[in-house]
This record gives sequence, structure tokens and C-alpha cells, in this order.
Amino acid sequence: WSRYITRMPIEMPRKLFTRYMPTQNTLKSHKGLSWLGRHLHNSDLWHLTRQSASKAFLIGIFSAFLPIPGQMIVAACLALWIAANLPISIGLVWLTNPLTIPPIFYSTYKLGAWILGTPAVDIHWELHSIQSELATLWWPLLVGSLVCGVVFSVISYLVVNRVWVWHVKRRWQKRLDKVRANKSKG
Repeated sequence: WSRYITRMPIEMPRKLFTRYMPTQNTLKSHKGLSWLGRHLHNSDLWHLTRQSASKAFLIGIFSAFLPIPGQMIVAACLALWIAANLPISIGLVWLTNPLTIPPIFYSTYKLGAWILGTPAVDIHWELHSIQSELATLWWPLLVGSLVCGVVFSVISYLVVNRVWVWHVKRRWQKRLDKVRANKSKG
């Protein structure tokens, strides 16, 4: 019984996600994605299930914390590799956007410096100072980003998974209560 409950899809989040996601045919016909060929035909990449959504959050959040260009490519490749929902995986990468990158990566840099035991350099947000201090900044930034990426992606995976199960169980309980109420009336 519980095996069927946990696999049942949720209608509300499904409608919300599908409203903003590109269609499978749009992505399959995209010229830049043609090199992926048959991999784009895996149904797990497109269907919204508890497993595919949870894995997509794991991948998307982890990739968002990577301090590299091409985070979306990394997220797409990982989604293809572990058969996670591709649009959600790619969309979550935009948690790091031009507005959020400075505070997120500054925080991950400070965490990485603390983990490595190196003194944090005061960063002046001028392009030439960041370029000159890149060698000093790189390792603490990478370590802090990887730690945050792993921690927050695992947390998001677990939260999405548990909320999905809780919501489905709650809907089933409402159905059962409705059936019991109808039986007691009749």
C-alpha cells in the first residue's frame, strides 16, 4: 500500500512546474542539444515524479553552487547521467544569478577559508583586484562552494522527497475520510 502512495504524482506541483518548463519537443529540436541524441528520449528526464524531482533538486542546487561558468551544462549532463528531471535541474541553477552570485560566493569563500584555516582576504568588488587575487581566492572559494553545494543539495533532495510523500499521504487520507463520510451518511 505505501509503495503505491509514494509513487503517486502530485497534481498541484506538477501543474506549476509544467507551466514554466519548456516542452520535451522544444528541447529535443534545439540545435545546440542535438549532440545528445537518444539520451534526450529517456522519459525520466521529462516526467515529474517524486524520484525525478528529488534528483533534479539534488543536481540543480549542487550545480548552482559551482563557481564555474557553464553551470547549466554541468546540471544537464548530471541530469542525463542519473535520469533526473532535466528542466528542473537546469532551472535551479538560476538560484545563482547576477543578483545572488556576489553574496553566495562571498559566503562560500569565507566558509572555505575557515575550513582551510587560511585568513580571508578582504575583497574589493573591483574587477582588477579580484583578478589579481584569484589565485588566493580560488581554493577557499572552491572548497566552500563544494561543501555548501553538497550540504544544500542533499538537504533539498531530502526535503522534496519527504514533502512529496507527506503531500500524497495527506491527499490519500482526505480521500479515505471523504469515502468514510459518504458511507456513514448512506
